[in-house]
Formats: sequence, structure tokens, C-alpha cells
Amino acid sequence: MKGRPQAYANLATLKMPPDDETPEKTPFIKDIPPKAADLSEWYQAVCYKAELVSLAPVRGCVVLRPYGYGLWERLQSELDRRFKATGHENACFPLLILESLLTREAEHVEGFAPEVAWVTHGGNEKLTERLAIRPTSEVIIGTMYAEWVQSYRDLPILINQWANVVRWEKRTRPFLRTLEFLWQEGHTAHETETEAAAEVAQMLEVYREVAEDIVGVPVYKGEKSASERFAGATHTYSIEALMPDGKALQAGTSHELGQNFSRAYDIRFAGRDQTEQYAWTTSWGMSWRMLGAMIMVHGDDTGLRVPPKMAPIEVVIVPLAGKGSTTAADFATTLAGELRGEFRVKLDDRDLRPGNRFAHWDIRGVPLRIVVGERDLSEGAVTIVRRDVPLADKAGRESKVPIANISTEIRRLLVEIQANMLREAQEFLKAHTIAPASHDEFIAMATDRAGMLDIPWCNRAECEAAVKEQTSASSRNLREPARGPVCLACGEPAKVQAYFAQSY
Repeated sequence: MKGRPQAYANLATLKMPPDDETPEKTPFIKDIPPKAADLSEWYQAVCYKAELVSLAPVRGCVVLRPYGYGLWERLQSELDRRFKATGHENACFPLLILESLLTREAEHVEGFAPEVAWVTHGGNEKLTERLAIRPTSEVIIGTMYAEWVQSYRDLPILINQWANVVRWEKRTRPFLRTLEFLWQEGHTAHETETEAAAEVAQMLEVYREVAEDIVGVPVYKGEKSASERFAGATHTYSIEALMPDGKALQAGTSHELGQNFSRAYDIRFAGRDQTEQYAWTTSWGMSWRMLGAMIMVHGDDTGLRVPPKMAPIEVVIVPLAGKGSTTAADFATTLAGELRGEFRVKLDDRDLRPGNRFAHWDIRGVPLRIVVGERDLSEGAVTIVRRDVPLADKAGRESKVPIANISTEIRRLLVEIQANMLREAQEFLKAHTIAPASHDEFIAMATDRAGMLDIPWCNRAECEAAVKEQTSASSRNLREPARGPVCLACGEPAKVQAYFAQSY
């Protein structure tokens, strides 16, 4: 195989099915195709080859395998720590929602109607009322808040739920869009609109921080347009990332729900002046879609590249068997034990050729590999290999480190790798954030997926619909003020500055 190390020669190519078709079984991947040639094909091949997911028997559903779940646990851990630090508590609400409850908030149910899955039978008996499998939990949580809230003294309620939800998607691919997916959804109730708005802003910033500082994916935050707003919300805010194919990915959302859900589900309380008032509610969520963003933004032709703060395994130790000697194996075992108190470490002493073990962890994107060989040990050293540097750059990837300095060097390299991966992603986003000079240039760039197109915009639904029909692009989020007098899309007076892009 030209241009690829021998350790990868046993991998092969596979033509992936179209995005809207799900094969009956998980495809067998021998070779990860070039990323630049077809991002979709590359992405799915990496998800399967790195053993993040396998296809489930139900169309559009996946099984999250241990390494994939390890990535989710890292994201979950970083989010959960921040939620609790801001005063939120975790709870768990039912999966099933009565149809009569779901239909109380008309705009909400209309927005989700095409995606709702229904339970119509219990055992052999037809139900007298259908049950919705939650596409989101505002309904059931709002119903319970109405029971719990009686006085302003009961507020605020700050609850998060780690859950699975079901949305009946037609076009699916791992992490980005599946029928069933994992996420967290925060739901809060407040005494005043000002408190609710502060909550929404606070959680959006939590999402930005995790996306950039942990996942290494730079984002733009701002408010969604009315057309892109969450069903039933008064304001929706998002963080938006840019993928290598020029498509945007909405990576987290935070919603002001006003009093819409409080009125629909009767969340009333006695105020400080003893008048009856409706609570101001919010909801906010981030799903395993963020893992999809991480895969696409950082991965290369070899496979995953995982930022150290997201890595289930930060360091893998690979001993090289010596002829008739167990020195390397014994040292590797001792080293793994010593490092486990400080790092997430894996010892790979399987009876496989070194090249096969190297390839296994390179595909999975483990940030650092320590190779323990008899010759290096005789010199009082080990070889450390970093994954963020391209495979072809051996000099940049590998370094000999004295045994006494291993722990210090690991710490230094993990910090450097984390910063390096974020910097690379930031440079890509900056290079592909473009301010078109004219209407025609904007339309051409939106059609060609040139990147995040930053334009003064009129903020009119009719304008957005026209752009979407002509180019498939939509506004991603907005901020004030506009940096030009007229909308670049339609020529009407500009009211805001907006990012436009095609999206996942």
C-alpha cells in the first residue's frame, strides 16, 4: 500500500452506504478512506473501525461500544462537574409521556410532531391513550414542577437529567443524527424573567467552555433566528462549530421558555406580594453530537485524534518482547501501576506484533504511546509517541525520554497536545469565517459551503427561507449590532450580524 506504513497494510477500503440507508449489519472496515476525498465516508468508517459504535438491528440506531462510551463518559464528567458547581442537581424523569399532556403546549407539539414515536399497545392490549416516547422532556418535567412549586420560596428549581431520547429521523449517521441518542437536558424554573435569562446565558457559556477547553472544538455563540428557535421558546441560543466540509454543526442549545410552558402546565406560585404568578422556565441541552464534532474536526487519515482532556485513555504503554527476556514486560507493568494514580493508562501487552498494536491505538486516537523496548531500557529511557503529529512526521512524533522524567514529560506533552489541537481547529475556523463582499458572492459561497459566512442581515423569516431554498444554507446564530447598513442576502435594512452556513 503506497504511502502507508506496513502496520496498516491489512486494512482495506469499503464504500459506505448513503446517509439515508442503514445496512443490516455493521460494515467491515479494512481501510479508512482519505478524509479530504469524502468526509461522510471517512467519518462513518472511523466510527466503525475505531469501535466506537456498531449498528443495531433497528434502522437508525447504534450500539455504543466501550471505547465510544468512554468518550461519552469524559464529556459527561466535564459537563456534570460544571452543572453541580453552578448549583444544579441531577434527577430522572419517565421515558413515556401521555398524549394529552404533550398536546397542551401547541407550538411545542407541532414542532416535534414529525419526530415523535408512539406506544399504542401494552402487551396485547391497545392503550386507551397513546404514549409518546420522549423527544425531549419539557412536558413531563413541567407537569411535575407544577406539583412541586407553590411559593416563591420553592424557586429556583435547578435540575439536570442524563437521558436517552427518541426522534424519528429519516437520515441518520452515528452521533450526528440517530433515532435514539444520549444527552443531558437541564430544566429550571425561576421567580423572574431576569433570573431565567441569566440562567440561559450561564449555561450557554458552560457549553462554550466545554466545547473549546475540553473537546478542543472552537464555536460561535449567539441567538438563533425565530425560524430556527426551539419549539415553544421565546429565545434560543446556541454554540455553532464548523466541520471540515464547510457545514456547521449546532453543538449545544440554551432556551428561554418564558411563561409558555408554565401556563400550559400550570406552574404557578404565590409571589412575594402574595399575588399568583407563573414561573419563568428554561431548558438547555448537549448531546453526544459533540462527539461527532470532535471526530470530524480532529481526525485524520489514520483515524481519531482525541484531545487529552477527552481521552478515555491518555497513555497506552506497549512493551516490546525481548528474546528470552521479560525485562520490558516487567518494567511496563510496573510503570503502568505507577502512572495510573495520575493518568488514565492502558497497558497493551497482547500477543500481537508491535505494528498491529501501534495501529490499534493510532486509529483510536490515544494522545500518547509509550514504547518500552529492551534497547531503550538499557540506555535508561523509553520512547514516547504523540498522536497529534501526522504519522509521516516520525521526528516530530517520537522522542526518547529518560525513565526518571517520564511522568513530568507526560504532563507536559498532554498540555501541549491539548493546546495544539485547539489551535489547529481555531486556525481552520478563522480561515473559513468569511465576510462576503456582495450578494452574489454570498449566494455562491453559501451554495459551495465555503464556511461560516458572516453578513449583516435583516433578521426576516422570509429572507432566511429564500436563502435556504436557493442555497440550502440557513442562519446559524446572530449577534448585535449589524456591521453594515443593508442585508447582504436581500438588500433590506440590516438589524443584526449573522453567520450563515449549510448544516448537519
